Amino acid sequence: MREEPRTREMGGMTGNAHFEFTDRDFQFVARFIGERAGIVLGEGKRELVYGRLIRRLRALGLRRFGDYCALLEDDAHEEVEHFINALTTNLTSFFREPHHFEHLATNLLPALLRQRGDKRLRVWSAGCSTGEEPYSIAMVLAEVMPPSWDWKVLATDLDSNVVRTAAAGIYGIERVKGMDRVRLRRFFQRGGGTREGLVRVRGELRERVRFRRLNLLEPWPLRAPVDIIFCRNVVIYFDKPTQRSLFERYADQLVAEGHLFVGHSESLFKVCDRFRPLGGTIYQKVR
Repeated sequence: MREEPRTREMGGMTGNAHFEFTDRDFQFVARFIGERAGIVLGEGKRELVYGRLIRRLRALGLRRFGDYCALLEDDAHEEVEHFINALTTNLTSFFREPHHFEHLATNLLPALLRQRGDKRLRVWSAGCSTGEEPYSIAMVLAEVMPPSWDWKVLATDLDSNVVRTAAAGIYGIERVKGMDRVRLRRFFQRGGGTREGLVRVRGELRERVRFRRLNLLEPWPLRAPVDIIFCRNVVIYFDKPTQRSLFERYADQLVAEGHLFVGHSESLFKVCDRFRPLGGTIYQKVR
């Protein structure tokens, strides 16, 4: 029996108008996002790509992915940013993988307080998504670090939309359910009236976190080394050569014996030998 074209199957899944999506279109999208963001899209991601990008085709009044790909060939076109935002995954939560924050509070920060004489600390959240991770880091720092210390968190992400959300620091109250009540009262304000059901990170904590859009594959604007890097659940989307390059650059960016936190499904084993594992996907720079 003759198979129906792949584009018809995918158009039918949406329950809406058919959008022509050829093998050539998918190959272009996969190559384009790989070159600009390091994200690897295998054949199994075809449906995900279709589902996320048809929103952009609708917004632009297009019916063919080929026409959409033609727009992207102009690197200066504003659609390139929308395209990257659409294909970026942003799953996060406050104090996700809590053992990392426990280690930060009970082991790493007390050690730095004993060892460091300059009273300066810089932490980078690389792949910050909508801000829950860097704000979680900042809460721990605010609880542990003495007032005399100069500490800040740099938070970056490829997706400009989530960076704007993160900088605003406004979340649905369901996002903070389960958080310690003392911590919740100290670091969040509850909304009232038209803001009912929302919370906002207090200004004194937001001032400690600097958000900006950053493509990890491009040059980094960091002028000085950092003490700690959180890059969790980011490199799983990269191929091995890109991972090796990224971890080498992280090692270069860290101070001597600086620390790197990665996601629970990520590992530096046979990828980068400039770190030693401390357990729980926490690594320390050795050279």
